[in-house]
Amino acid sequence: MTDPTDFTALLIEDNPGDARLIREMLRDAEELPRRVDPETSAGQVPQLHHESRLSDGLSYFEDHHVDVVLLDLNLPDSSGLETVSATVEAAPETPIVVLTGFDDRQAGVEAIEQGAQDYLVKDEVTSSSLVRSLHYAIERKSKEIERKRHREELESLHRLNRISQDVTHIVINATSRDSLEQRVCERLVDAEEYLFAWIGRLEQGGNRVVPETSAGIEDGYLDETEVTVDDTETAEGPTATAVETERLQAVQDIANDPDFESWREMAMERGYRSSIAVPIVHDDLRYGVLNVYASSPEAFSEPQKETFARLGDIVGHAISAIERKNALVSDAVLELEFRLNGVATPLVDRSGDGDCAVRIDRFIRTDDEAHLLYGNVSGLSAEEFQAAAAEIGVIDRGRIVEEGPEERAFEAITTEPVSLIETVVTHSGRVQSATIDDGEFRLVVELPRGRGTRKLVTEVEETCPSAEFVAQRTAEREEGQFLGQQSPVERRLTEKQQTALETAFRAGYFEWPRTSTGEEISERLGIAPATFGQHLRTAERKVFEALFES
Repeated sequence: MTDPTDFTALLIEDNPGDARLIREMLRDAEELPRRVDPETSAGQVPQLHHESRLSDGLSYFEDHHVDVVLLDLNLPDSSGLETVSATVEAAPETPIVVLTGFDDRQAGVEAIEQGAQDYLVKDEVTSSSLVRSLHYAIERKSKEIERKRHREELESLHRLNRISQDVTHIVINATSRDSLEQRVCERLVDAEEYLFAWIGRLEQGGNRVVPETSAGIEDGYLDETEVTVDDTETAEGPTATAVETERLQAVQDIANDPDFESWREMAMERGYRSSIAVPIVHDDLRYGVLNVYASSPEAFSEPQKETFARLGDIVGHAISAIERKNALVSDAVLELEFRLNGVATPLVDRSGDGDCAVRIDRFIRTDDEAHLLYGNVSGLSAEEFQAAAAEIGVIDRGRIVEEGPEERAFEAITTEPVSLIETVVTHSGRVQSATIDDGEFRLVVELPRGRGTRKLVTEVEETCPSAEFVAQRTAEREEGQFLGQQSPVERRLTEKQQTALETAFRAGYFEWPRTSTGEEISERLGIAPATFGQHLRTAERKVFEALFES
């Protein structure tokens, strides 16, 4: 194979004398490579490869770099303008200079009309005219290719702008997120250059990007593809990067891009040659990622990238509007999910090996502004859990309060206020749950319906730098379970009475034998034992009143 940095001319000529003459003229023509590429071709002499038959010349293109072709029109296996047509078809981006006889000038003109850049009459060729003709042919072909690419880019951008306008109309009329995403994908693949489009979302409580809707030539591609946002190989592609960075990612040549290595074979089999991953984001909230695959390399120019980025913004804004509207008219709450990095590492590290999992279901604020944490742990003994909890700086102590067949109920108390929880409470929200599993600590926050989220996310990330916003979703709640609503029993209780009653229940005060005494619970709540007893008795009386009066 020839070195692509060497200047190589391919001569297809069956007359040995004419071929020897051309070779002699190019032997010392250092001027030609220097004219074509002054920066990298200094001191180079043109390399000439000679073939006598058209078929052999065309075969040479398959494995070699060629800068220009010198082509005789009359060869043993081809003659006339068919020779030019076959060469143009085999090497559409390589400039061609036709060699004609003295009486074939008209054939030379017709050859240019067929795609050649110039012609030379063999009996009139000189070294200087040969170099000049080859140089101009290369320049003309380069400008022709550039004009063609520019024209194709403008046409493609025009089509994409029409798609963007159509998507805007889809957005205006969309009544649900699912239908919006489906129609966006379908509209994109209506364009000939886009073979396939799909939209994925980050799974709840996990790190996989889950496909939600798609359109176009798929043939099981999504079934064979796994995309994650973590430190594994499946997180190295453009889709995961777009989700992680919230920045558009374009792969202009799937055949050679190292970021597409894990998916290259599957993509190439389906005709995908380039792709773009567009984050769907609004108000700093990640709703998902749009992926589009094109049938040709270099399908996404800079103007097209800008249009796709705007398209992602439009879809993100529409999803946000749909979810706000649905939240106002449906039985739903807004859930925000955060990943906590560098927090509770003794337990997080244990969970990364699959040894254990922890779920915190309840956070109870004490009078001294600390928090009681109640939840369940699996895969750890009571001693192992207490030892791991003791290594966590913000935890004063942790203990198992109830043994189960597969899980153990635990209690832990923080040593100081938790800034993240305090920030959530100031926005009328609450921490719905926290989980430690598969090497990650994730926390889910609930907000009332219709509540804005951007300010909360910003404040949480400012007050708790270890918190990384992951996802937003709308969750349905059963009647009587909406955030901010209270049951008839809860409405009878003061906040302190409800705290005393719930803490006693979760700490095992009502078990037999008791796993926590009144003195222990009052100490955790930061109140006197007599005060705890008073709150508890009053709360019990109100619960019984609500039960028996009804």
